[in-house]
Amino acid sequence: MTHEECALSNESLANLLKEERRFAPPAELAAAANVTAAAYAQASEDRLGFWAEQARRLTWAVEPTETLDWSNPPFAKWFADGKLNIAYNCVDRHVEAGHGDRVAIHFEGEPGDGRSITYAQLKDEVSQAANALLELGVTKGDRVAIYLPMIPEAVVSMLACARIGATHSVVFGGFSADAVASRIQDARAKLVITADGGYRRGKPSALKPAIDEALTKAEGVEHVLVVRRTGQDTVWTEGRDVWWHEITARQSTEHTPEAHEAEHPLFILYTSGTTGKPKGILHTSGGYLTQASYTHHAVFDLKPETDVYWCTADIGWVTGHSYIVYGPLSNGATQVIYEGTPDTPHQGRFWEVVQKYGVTILYTAPTAIRTFMKWGDDIPAKFDLSSLRVLGSVGEPINPEAWIWYREHIGGSEAPIVDTWWQTETGAIMISPLPGVTETKPGSAQRALPGIAATVVDDNGTEVANGSGGYLVLTEPWPSMLRTIWGDDQRYIDTYWSRFEGRYFAGDGAKKDEDGDIWLLGRVDDVMLVSGHNISTTEVESALVGHPSVAESAVVGATDATTGQAIVAFVILRGTATDSPELVEELRAHVGRTLGPIAKPKQIKVVGELPKTRSGKIMRRLLRDIAEGREIGDTTTLADSTVMNLIQAQLPPAGSEG
Repeated sequence: MTHEECALSNESLANLLKEERRFAPPAELAAAANVTAAAYAQASEDRLGFWAEQARRLTWAVEPTETLDWSNPPFAKWFADGKLNIAYNCVDRHVEAGHGDRVAIHFEGEPGDGRSITYAQLKDEVSQAANALLELGVTKGDRVAIYLPMIPEAVVSMLACARIGATHSVVFGGFSADAVASRIQDARAKLVITADGGYRRGKPSALKPAIDEALTKAEGVEHVLVVRRTGQDTVWTEGRDVWWHEITARQSTEHTPEAHEAEHPLFILYTSGTTGKPKGILHTSGGYLTQASYTHHAVFDLKPETDVYWCTADIGWVTGHSYIVYGPLSNGATQVIYEGTPDTPHQGRFWEVVQKYGVTILYTAPTAIRTFMKWGDDIPAKFDLSSLRVLGSVGEPINPEAWIWYREHIGGSEAPIVDTWWQTETGAIMISPLPGVTETKPGSAQRALPGIAATVVDDNGTEVANGSGGYLVLTEPWPSMLRTIWGDDQRYIDTYWSRFEGRYFAGDGAKKDEDGDIWLLGRVDDVMLVSGHNISTTEVESALVGHPSVAESAVVGATDATTGQAIVAFVILRGTATDSPELVEELRAHVGRTLGPIAKPKQIKVVGELPKTRSGKIMRRLLRDIAEGREIGDTTTLADSTVMNLIQAQLPPAGSEG
């Protein structure tokens, strides 16, 4: 789809997402907040000075004197003459400051096993792992692929790489052998770290077979380091495969971290769902850690002495990098890492974990929140969630009804919600409320954080007026920005900097409300052109979920001879609702009342499940295939590939009204 075809109509967007509810910060939180409204003024007066000050939150071996080098846009250098060690900042300095006995990680395995790891213990484990990597011939600048479940060794592996200056490429443990192979090949990884398997939905799920198969298609890997997690039978290649527990056990717990240049490559992360050549997003060290650390401190109001933080993301996504590993640990946080799924062994598992560890800050995805809504209000009500004081949302726009449910049923109608917008490419949070400052609006990420410059522009790159919609752009470089696409500078320029001159275009549509606050509308290619009007799938989905019978929805635009595109909605009903022609008509009318007649779905299809990736993103492409009567496309990245068969079996033939 061209940019012109999916150009956003300001007129139609101006009528959408009218949200009148407002929630002031809790007085007690506001009074002791880490960051106050003064930060916005400070950053606007001297943006680079503001970021230089945030960089001083870190420990540098060589203090930087230069903040930003933007002499060759869009290739930024931040703090380029500084040197630091990321692992030292995340581990050693807390031990040296006398916090070695503080728990860094409460690990909760899906079967109910677990362990708590202090900062002193983490320092020893990271040092041993770093020494093991050195023994296996990994040196500064080499790439290491990591394909692990959500276990402590995943964090240790990343920090060990950072410690010795090896660049890690974490591949999500749900990806296929082909997806793993293409990422190993593109990064030219020298070593792979994996596990025999992990626990998922109550049983062991093998991981190493995917690596064995991938390495028949990718060259250059010298060793495979294997963590024993499940104890299942594992095929072994002598001379190549090495048990993690055997090699780390014989290493010294002493390792002197070397300082690396601020622009030294820290990690490559391949964006999920890519087709063809993988797109490796490259992040470097000093600027990335500065912003990941600052935003974790500011957005979540982290008090490391008293808070217990839990981000429910997987290590394979950027959220796991920035807000499980680097942000929290650089701030000396105590956090929970959970291996499994939210419904194993029961649907209250998340709330059981919150209660068990006294979690105070919870960061999760709208997809998960809507799933919890579908399961019923009575489930979280069985657990003591009174410890929670800040709630976060990440991954996609959150519809107002899910936002309100999250606040009421999880946050006790008190905890502020920080709805965060950012991307793999931005490295850290860019747009979000501040919990002690912002009067929040359900469904809106609201405004750029201090030191970040974001706005909404029209097709011509002109900033739109309040109340209008268009494209979200970033107008100034930021410390945690991607530096390029690994091995392909031209693709980096073409992908992110060619649409609007001198501005980073994220690919997301957005609206500014009458106050100038930002509402994300999802990917631009999730905008439907209906009879000349541009309508966001996000808004139609939000309207549908606003009806008491609907738990979850996904909306696509299907080619239509009359209107160009027709709106087709797939909905999952709440437990008490029953599918009927009357309900379908009621839902169509509800959308018409909420958004206007033009946004009424032509078809509403009631289904039992929606096709989602393991990170929780709905694969609308597959639903479009169904809506247009095509053969279903590639389903390899789905969490459950059988879902498409179930959906097809539930639906009338293509072309009939449903």
